Parts: sequence; structure tokens; C-alpha cells
Amino acid sequence: MLHSLKKFKFLGSRTLKTGISVFLTALICGFFNLPIIFAVITAIVTIEHTAADSIKKAAVRFPASAIGALLATTFYGLFGKGALTFALVAMVTIAVCHKLKLDDGILVATITATAMIPDFQDQYVVSFFTRLGTTSIGIIISTFVNFFLLPPNYSPMIYKNINGLYNHAGLLLKRIISEVTAESKEKTRTIQRSYRQLTAHLEKTNQLSQYQREEWKYHRHSEEAMVAFQLSQRKLAAFQQIAYHLGNLQYVQTKASDFTNEEKELLLALTEEFTHVLSDPTHSINERQFEMVHKLDDAFWKWKEDHVVKQTGYRHHLPPQTILIYELLCFHDVLEELQNMSEKQAQLVKKCYFPDQS
Repeated sequence: MLHSLKKFKFLGSRTLKTGISVFLTALICGFFNLPIIFAVITAIVTIEHTAADSIKKAAVRFPASAIGALLATTFYGLFGKGALTFALVAMVTIAVCHKLKLDDGILVATITATAMIPDFQDQYVVSFFTRLGTTSIGIIISTFVNFFLLPPNYSPMIYKNINGLYNHAGLLLKRIISEVTAESKEKTRTIQRSYRQLTAHLEKTNQLSQYQREEWKYHRHSEEAMVAFQLSQRKLAAFQQIAYHLGNLQYVQTKASDFTNEEKELLLALTEEFTHVLSDPTHSINERQFEMVHKLDDAFWKWKEDHVVKQTGYRHHLPPQTILIYELLCFHDVLEELQNMSEKQAQLVKKCYFPDQS
């Protein structure tokens, strides 16, 4: 039933686990006639991306909650139920938790401390242990639910993101080289915005990879799934190099007049080949691309000799034109590495994560 509900995009696994945690927490508190609201609030904010995070942060949130409840009891006894009490409880709870390096528990501790002030009973000790007990129930229930129910598998999302990154990189490369060879320039801000989106997507995918590594510390996984994941990480590492070269290319200051018509045609044709390789899941390179890269390599040394040495007399000076050609040659080297690793990866990922498409 849970897996059926999970198929609806409206209800992700984390949303479902939050609902289940809240239900079980409220059920247990109601059974023992304990205040439900504190436990439910805690259950909501303590569902994490991975079981590993839940376990680590639960160990921090419990002492942080105890500190918050103790401070709330203390300040209520000193100042009563006033605005000053709320402010002092919030500030001191945050400060103490931060000083004790309980940062992951600050939110839960502050919510617990401030929420318990309006409902204080005359017996402060009873109120303290009641609130701490209900908060602990929320932490324990959410941790168990996160660990045992619907363990997340980020690998399909990671592989989908990697494909999206390579497609995005191909379009961005096309846009950059088109600007180089065109008389009318595209707005540089548009290219820079696209590059920022690319790096943000890359960062998110790296974060998902970290989540998957943490998750596998506590849940079983097949050897094939591990091999496929490792290969996807190699592909992600290769993309880091591609992002680096794209970052350099977007800042190369060249004009269309810097290249001959033959050179511009070569750059555009090679860019089309690069884009095709980037969008292809197997990243296969045809012989035509190797021939064009060989021509570009010759053009690099010839251009440097004709335009740099003869005009400036300085062999160490690299103008923007040679930098652009050099970056494209490096780009091709990365694509060759991709071709070598991707065929095996595509078969494993399809078998492990998309068996219905076989």
C-alpha cells in the first residue's frame, strides 16, 4: 500500500513518512493521555533525508530539547507568562545549544521551549518531564519510521540528473560557441545565468550522492547497485571537468573577426559533435569528430605561430583565441574518458534501476 501511494508525485516518500510519524506519535500520546501538540511538532521537524541523518540528529535533539524545556521552566518561574519570557527562552535556548554544539537540535529545542510556556501547570517539575517526554516520543517515532519505512533510493534520481546535466552542458556549449562565431553577440548575462543554473544542478546532484552513501550504511544493497552507483560517480566526476571548461569558455573574450570562415565552420561543426556526444547516454564518439579534433589541434599550433610569435615575438603569451581552442581540445579529452566508461554504466543502471525498459 505504501509503495502504491508513493507512485503519486504529490506524495513523496518523505511526505508519507512525516504523515505516518505524526499519526503514530499522536496515537501513542493519546493512549497515555499526554499533550499531543509538542510531540507532533517534533515528529514533523525531525524527518530527515536519510536514516543516517535521523540517527545522528536524534542523539543531538534529545539533549537540546531537555535544555529548552529546562530553560522554559526556569524563566517561567522567574517572569511568568509574558512577552519577556518568550523572548528570553528563545534567545537563551539558541545561544546555549549553539555553545554546546547542538546546532542540529536548535529548532526542535526552541519550538519545544516556547510552545510549552502557555500551558504550564503549577507543578513545574511535572510540566518539565511531561513536555520532555512528549518531545522524546516525537523524536523516537520519527527516527524509527525514517529508518524502517520506505528507505530512500536516490540512485535513479542521481542518474536522471546526470543525464540532464550533460544535455544542459551541450546546449550551453552551443550557445557559447555561437556567440564566438556570430557578428551579433548574445547577452553575456544569459550565458552566465545558464552556467549558474548548471552548477546549482550539479551541486544538488552531489548532495543526492552524499545522501545515498549515508543511506547505504544502514540498509542492504546489491553488488550491482553499488557498481552502478560508483560508475555514476565517475561520470559525475567527469562532468566536474566539463563544468570547469565551460566556466573558462564563457569568459574568453573573442570576436567573430578573430577567426577565418574555415575556422568558424570547424568550431561550429565540432560543437555540434560535442553536443551530440553529451546528449547520447553512451557518449559514443564517431570518427568524424576525431578528424575535426585533429584539424583543431593543427590549427592551435599554426594559429599560435602565425598570430602570436610573428606579431608579438612572445612565445609565452596566449591570446583569447588560443585559449578557446585549447579549452575545446581539453573538452574532447573528457569526452573520450566518458566514452570509455559509459557503455558499461548504461547497461548496469538500466538493469538495476529501470528494468521495465529492458
